[in-house]
Amino acid sequence: MTGEMLDFTGTVFNFRDAGGVPTADGAAVRPGLLYRSDALCDLAEADREAYAALGIRTVVDLRKQVELDRYGRAPEWACERWHNVPLNNPMWRHEDYSPADGVAAFLVERYHEAARHAADDIVRAVRILADPGCGPAVVHCWGGRDRTGVVIALVLALCGVADADIAADYHRTEQGTARFLAWRDEHRPGKPPLEPYLAGTPAEAMLTFLTQLRGHHGSIEAYLLGAGLPEADLAALRARLRTAV
Repeated sequence: MTGEMLDFTGTVFNFRDAGGVPTADGAAVRPGLLYRSDALCDLAEADREAYAALGIRTVVDLRKQVELDRYGRAPEWACERWHNVPLNNPMWRHEDYSPADGVAAFLVERYHEAARHAADDIVRAVRILADPGCGPAVVHCWGGRDRTGVVIALVLALCGVADADIAADYHRTEQGTARFLAWRDEHRPGKPPLEPYLAGTPAEAMLTFLTQLRGHHGSIEAYLLGAGLPEADLAALRARLRTAV
């Protein structure tokens, strides 16, 4: 079902369909075309049949080279087209987190850093998803929350999805985090708790980020067009992912 976590036997905890949500003009984002996930490097052979049933043709991996070197990429059977689009956002620093300001404020600033420093990379990811030959695609990073969250949020916004629905999808990542933590407690006991800014996915963070991004640029479309997204690709993305009104 759209929005629900898909169960895999491998250590993939945050895989779900980002489609099926309505748009402000009465259309919807087509289900079965845009998925989001945490890293796919540990997809198990036992998951191959269930994964294949989704018809995934394209994987957009937002991780940096150091992550690929350490953990590897999705299995060869996971897609026909594999694209590595590492977001050139600054590394996070623990000292930037203030408990007094809270998790949402910390995440909002990190997402603005991505929007500023990785605009070219975000545009590249959007153009891949706009390609008529893309087919069903999955976008992922390591945990499926931040880099994936920003790209998916912007794509849904371009399709006309309301901010509240985008934020609700983003917040759903907490379910994936809970699944990961349950697995970690069972298989790797004794690990320290995650820092609050690594575990939480407050809807407020995405709502604030989108509102402020519009305030800075006028609209999500203006931000991406200004970053180099061709208008033809914007139209192609909408034609591919949206149902008819």
